[in-house]
Amino acid sequence: MENKRLGRKEFVALMALMTSLIALSIDGMLPALPQMGVEFAVPSSELPLIISILFLGFGFGQLIFGPLSDVVGRKPPVYVGIVFFMLGSVLAGFAQSMTMLLVGRALQGFGGASPRIVSLALIRDEYSGDAMAQITSLVMTVFILVPAIAPALGQGILFIAEWRAIFIMLFVFSGAILTWFYLRQHEILPKSHRRKLTIKQFVSGARQTLSQPTTVSCMMVTGLVFGIFVGYLGAVQEIFEKIFNVGTLFPMFFGILALSLGGASFFNSRLVMALGMRRLILSAFMGMAIVSNLFAVYLEAFQVGVPPLWLFMGYMMITFFSVGFLFGNLNAMAMEPLGHIAGIGSSILGFVQSTISVIVGSILGVYFHDSITPLVLSFGSISLISLVILMFERRFRKSVSSI
Repeated sequence: MENKRLGRKEFVALMALMTSLIALSIDGMLPALPQMGVEFAVPSSELPLIISILFLGFGFGQLIFGPLSDVVGRKPPVYVGIVFFMLGSVLAGFAQSMTMLLVGRALQGFGGASPRIVSLALIRDEYSGDAMAQITSLVMTVFILVPAIAPALGQGILFIAEWRAIFIMLFVFSGAILTWFYLRQHEILPKSHRRKLTIKQFVSGARQTLSQPTTVSCMMVTGLVFGIFVGYLGAVQEIFEKIFNVGTLFPMFFGILALSLGGASFFNSRLVMALGMRRLILSAFMGMAIVSNLFAVYLEAFQVGVPPLWLFMGYMMITFFSVGFLFGNLNAMAMEPLGHIAGIGSSILGFVQSTISVIVGSILGVYFHDSITPLVLSFGSISLISLVILMFERRFRKSVSSI
């Protein structure tokens, strides 16, 4: 007998936690990176591999699990993906070499792609338009609480155990999500709406996805912005501990910034129905471009090497608040034309976004370790580039002309 349809609040909470697996796998590890480097005799310059290899597995996982969810339904791919994630957690937790650790991390990324990508398809199956953007924003609001507390959780575990215990926590957390999903989430995609998976159909779905100007512009922009975050995550601990000398207070500052992003997602869920996705995206990018470029001018004109911590935090909170209006709306815009191929569409969307973000993050992240100026310039320049890209979307141009 099929499970009853989830209530709105429980649906949002479950989708948010499914999405948060990857975030917890990244942010919960940040305080443990120095310990891993010491144990495996790896220089600090190579430690970002522990983060980027997860994104690599994540990108490929989206190509598999998205189309699979169109063939067998939404639920089975989530079961398989979370099992892969749990296997990766075990391998990484018991790794005796850096190579085995990276293999485990790649499996975590690969498996974690399933709940992430299928949750997008589930939301698209249930909602559309601005209502979908509202649900996506609510999911992001809950989801942001995870990266806000993840470094503190990881730091807390390190106070009583070694870094391997973090992977035990990830194993238990993913098992709990799997159980919840199995017991409570009903199968949304009926058998009559499932499609056989062939190379021809996948290529056709990819062609349809990439032929949508709205989808293409949104996936490019999201990849660029998220690329800054990939580089930021690989350098954030050094930024706070080496540049600003905050010591073990790093999780607190990291969490404050994450909460500012989450707060914006919450406000977005209230505003999007009244103002629409495109106006909020435009306002967010314009605000980020103005603040970032003015702050960059201040740093260069006054030759400020390291600004006061309060000033840096103020700038970052404003920037993260702006970003909080972007991801939910951009993903909703990208998925809006893809209702008939939600599984394949979301997989292509996620893969392209991840690929762009890893490339951009790997290039930019090299410059984030010793100075904050490259980080500020990245936010300022990419926000302007993103506005130019979005101008190719007809309805976005109309939103600009109506302001």
